[in-house]
Amino acid sequence: MRAMRLTAARTPLRLESALAAPAPRPGQVLLRVAACGVCRTDLHIVDGELEEPKLPLIPGHEIVGRVEALGEGVTNLARGERIGVPWLGFTCGVCAYCRSGRENLCDRARFTGYQIDGGYAEYAVADARFCFKLAPGLDDVAAAPLLCAGLIGYRALKLAGAAERLGIYGFGAAAHIVAQVAHHRGQRVFAFTRAGDVAGQEFARSLGAEWAGGSEEVPPQELDAALIFAPVGGLVPAALAATAKGGTVVCAGIHMSDIPSFPYRILWEERVVRSVANLTRADGDEFLALAPRIPVKTTTQRFSLAEANEALAALREGQLTGAAVLVP
Repeated sequence: MRAMRLTAARTPLRLESALAAPAPRPGQVLLRVAACGVCRTDLHIVDGELEEPKLPLIPGHEIVGRVEALGEGVTNLARGERIGVPWLGFTCGVCAYCRSGRENLCDRARFTGYQIDGGYAEYAVADARFCFKLAPGLDDVAAAPLLCAGLIGYRALKLAGAAERLGIYGFGAAAHIVAQVAHHRGQRVFAFTRAGDVAGQEFARSLGAEWAGGSEEVPPQELDAALIFAPVGGLVPAALAATAKGGTVVCAGIHMSDIPSFPYRILWEERVVRSVANLTRADGDEFLALAPRIPVKTTTQRFSLAEANEALAALREGQLTGAAVLVP
C-alpha cells in the first residue's frame, strides 16, 4: 500500500509506495481508507509539540473507510460496511476512569495516528470496539471531519452547559461544525477569528453566527460560555474577560501555548476554566446520530495522499476554510 509516514518530529512526511498492508489481529478490522481528515492534532504531532509518538508513524485519526477483513472475534461489523475511526483507539476498560464512564481519561488509552498507525494510507487497522457506523447519506469526504473536529467540538459544547450566548474562538474545522450544532439548539453564536480575517468572519456568519470579529475584539454582549479551538493560551484571559458571571471557558485543544498570567477579577464571580480531553464512545454515538438530523454540512478541501504535507502547511498557515481531507 501507499502511505505518508513520519520518521522524525519536525520533518516532512514521506510517501512510501510499497508498504505491506496491515493484517487485522483478533478484535480488529482492516479497512480500505476512502478519506482521512487532516486535524490540528496531526500538525502538533508532526511539529513535535506532542511528545513520544510511535515512530515511524502513519498519522491521521479522522478515517472513513470500508471493512475489508475481520480479525478473529469481531461480530459487531461486517465486510463492506462503511465505518469511521476516531482519535480514541483503545482503552483498558478496567481502570477507575473507564469504570465510571470517563474512558476519555483512561490511564492506558492509545490513540489513532499517534500510538496506532492512522489513516494517511490506503489501508488501516482499527479496534472494532472503537469504530462507528456512519449514516448512509453522507459523502465520505464530508464525513471525515466529523470523526474528530465534530466529536471534540460536540464534547466541548456539552461541557459548556446551557449557554444562550456562546463564543467560539478560532473558526476552523471544529468550530464550523459546532456552530451549526449550537445554532440548531437555539444558541446565539459569537465567532472570533484571526484579526483581519474578513473571509473567516463571513464564513462564520454564513453558518449562523450573529456576530463575528477578531479575537482581540470585545463582543457586543457578554458571553455565557466560550469555546477555544485555537491553540493560543492568550485567548483564555480574553475569553474570561468577555464572559459573564458564572460562565465557562472551555479549552478544546489537545495542545495550547502557555496561558499568560491574568488578574483574578476576571476569574472571580464563579467563572470556570476547563479543558476537554479526547472523547468517549458515547459522545460518538450521540453526535453521529445528531449530525444527519440537523443536518451538519462540512466545508472541505480535498488533497491527494501525496499532498499531505501541503495540507498540513495550509492548516499551519491558516489558509483553510473548513477542513482539509486526504483522499487516497
